[in-house]
Amino acid sequence: MNFMNLRYFLSVAKEMNFTTAAKALNISQQSLSNHISRLEDEFGVKLFERSPKLRLTYAGESAMAMAKEIVDLESQ
Repeated sequence: MNFMNLRYFLSVAKEMNFTTAAKALNISQQSLSNHISRLEDEFGVKLFERSPKLRLTYAGESAMAMAKEIVDLESQ
């Protein structure tokens, strides 16, 4: 598991917008989308419903709680 992917996931979950999150992270939207896709592949679930409006799936909500804990622990 890549901590950067978790941080990127948390940023998208916070903003609920890939473009806004990408700007905040100073990366391209395509790069951010690729990181999220890799994380979804690694977990074997979709983290976001992408239409009609971006929202977390049930798995995404669970992953967000876990990602927050992991990132907090890693920063300590």
